[in-house]
Amino acid sequence: MPGKYLIIGLGNIGDEYANTRHNIGFIIADALAADLNGKFSIGRHASILETRLKNKQLLIIKPTTYMNLSGKAVKYWMDKEEIPLENILVITDDVDLDLGVLRLRSKGSGGSHNGLNHIIETLGTIDFARLRVGIGKDYARGFQVEYVLGRWSSAEEKILIPRIAVAVDTIKSFVLAGAARTMSDFNNK
Repeated sequence: MPGKYLIIGLGNIGDEYANTRHNIGFIIADALAADLNGKFSIGRHASILETRLKNKQLLIIKPTTYMNLSGKAVKYWMDKEEIPLENILVITDDVDLDLGVLRLRSKGSGGSHNGLNHIIETLGTIDFARLRVGIGKDYARGFQVEYVLGRWSSAEEKILIPRIAVAVDTIKSFVLAGAARTMSDFNNK
């Protein structure tokens, strides 16, 4: 496998979205950056961090296009850095997984997630890896938007915070060991 990877944490920019369920991709991207002693800078369509993990080059991005146009940033940085599809990983929230559940998939539909669906539409394929982070679905019918854009409760944070470190380890395994090995080692753990 070539040695350059694109890690995309999905979220929305702006203080009103900080620390919301929908921004778990940003939160995990920030945790990965901290783990690798890196800092984000402003780039085209995204906050970016170029760093290394052992002998692999990593470009970690947090799109500034807002969630529903995430594909624009992904496509731009994939093309600019000539990163192959098999070396991209999207980190996203998932209401269909229980809070704190982490699930790596090497491909799949976007379901009801507008950010994933825009990436699929922009790239023209479902064949890219994604790390889905369960945020649960503790909301009344018709209130999904309010729920995903809502902030974490202190009880949720107690469950979630230790899972962020596991998510960082999952991403590092994806880069160093590949998707299949990482799915075997980390899914359902």
